[in-house]
Formats: sequence, structure tokens, C-alpha cells
Amino acid sequence: MEVFVISLLNGLVYGMLLFMLASGLTLIFSMMGVLNFAHASIYMLGAYFAYQISEWIGFFPALIVAPLLCGLIGAAIEVWGLRRVHHNGHIAELLFTFGLVFIIGRAVQMTWGMLPMAYRVPPLLDFPLFTLYGANFPAYRGFMLLVSALMLLGTWLLLKKTRVGLIIQASLTHPGMVGALGHNVPVVFTTVFAGGCLLAGLAGVIGGNYQTTEPGMADAMGPIVFVVVVFGGLGSLAGCFIASIIMGMIQTFAVVIDWSFADLVRPLGIAISGDTLLTEVLTVPVARIGALLPLVMMVAILAVRPRGLMGTRDT
Repeated sequence: MEVFVISLLNGLVYGMLLFMLASGLTLIFSMMGVLNFAHASIYMLGAYFAYQISEWIGFFPALIVAPLLCGLIGAAIEVWGLRRVHHNGHIAELLFTFGLVFIIGRAVQMTWGMLPMAYRVPPLLDFPLFTLYGANFPAYRGFMLLVSALMLLGTWLLLKKTRVGLIIQASLTHPGMVGALGHNVPVVFTTVFAGGCLLAGLAGVIGGNYQTTEPGMADAMGPIVFVVVVFGGLGSLAGCFIASIIMGMIQTFAVVIDWSFADLVRPLGIAISGDTLLTEVLTVPVARIGALLPLVMMVAILAVRPRGLMGTRDT
């Protein structure tokens, strides 16, 4: 019971971090039809910006400044990059964002080096929030949950209760009509792309010291985020939230559960033994294949839902 409850809390924290990162991508993906491979790289930039700004003026100013910088970078990418290659179709946009992954990765390595950064939890939040089964739950993880919940509430209110959200949602399905009513649809697209990058940067600020700020962090989070976006449903903020929590739980429990298929059938009197390839596969602990679960789920989802992954962008 102790392992279950603690893993449940850790899975919730990780799932909310995934939601912070995936929510921006699902808006970009659904509205603009752009499969932004560089989204996780923006997340990495948010973490590095937060580390550098924290060194200068502290963590809490970095919590504001670093996401804004990521949003400005996202706006520049959309205006001077994606908008120029859009007329060549989705393949050109894919190649452009795929190239950005390497450009941003090399820029990070040239600026901050190859080693992990000493981006630590701020002292103000470095204390146990409560104790459960003799284990301390860090206050910073509670802070992550709070920021994630506020971001979810803020995004929902923006999209559902404001005129800006109405224009954004209308541009998703009827961009021509929105343009005919006098709204600048390209500016709306730029705003959405910049907003998605801002959310990715915010996730980087929050997650950079929760995990590790190093040049490979984008590669580690990228596949998981795309699984969340497709599994949750394009354009569905609620679906993105549910998918993020599910993926967070799956990955967390996969690490702590040391069972294999052979262990599950042993109480039934079935003993799996021998020196064959099938025996080796059936006796592999779940913890060893936990890192492969996002890839397996992505392949399965794409096999079931091969269509509708690219939206339309009639501008």
C-alpha cells in the first residue's frame, strides 16, 4: 500500500508536468496542422533559460521571464519560418521543425556545454510538505501541482470564457469566415504558436530542476508528448489532461513494479522455464520495458488512427 500511494502521487506530479508540455502542442497541432517536432526543444530552452536567469536574479523571476522568452522564440519561428514554408505543404513544415531540433540542440550545447546544469530547487520550496508512510513529499512537487492546476484553469477560461478564446476556436474550424469578419487569422496563428511555446517554456522552468537540465532532455520527453497529444485527441484540452495523467501513472508504476508475465501466471500453477527466446521475453520485468511504453503506444495509436492527424490551415 505504501508503494502504491507514493507512486500514485509521483505519477500525478509527472502526469501534470506532461500536461503542461503537451497542452501547448495539442493546441498548435489541432489548430494549425503543424506537427511541431521542436516543441520538446522549446521545453529544453525553457529549462536552460530558467537556470541562467535563476543564477542572475532568482527562480521566481525566471518563472515569468523564461516562458516569455520561449513565447517570443515561438512567434519568431512561426512568422519567419513556418509561414514561409506553409505553401509547400505539411512535409515542408515537418522538415523545418525537425531541422529546428538539431539547431536548438547544437545551440544549447555550444552555449551551456554537454554536462548537466546545477539547476536546483529554490531554497524557499526545498522542504518536506508532508510525511506519508515515513517518506517526505517535497514542497516543490506540491508547487508543481499548483502551477499545473492554475495553468489548466487559466487555459480553459481563456478558450471557453473570453472573446479571444472564441476567435481562436472559430479559427480552428472556419478560418475563412473569421478572416471575412475582419480578424487577422495569421496573427491568430502566430499567437497560438507563441502561446504553445510559452506553455512549453513554463513546463521547462518547472520540470528542469524536477528532472535534469541537460542536452538530452528534449529527446527524452519528445516521444511521450506526441503519444499524449494523439491519445488525448487533437484539440481536446480535457483529453490531453486525461492522457497526460494516464501516461504519468503508467511510466511511474512501470518503474516500481518488478513483475513479469511469468510472475503473473505462477499463482495459477503455470511455470515458465527453459532456454528459449519466448521464455526470455516472458520473464523480462515490466520495469525494464517501461521506457519503451510510449513508443509502443504511439505505434498502436497510429495503427488505429492513421487519418486525421494533420489539420487544415486555410490562410
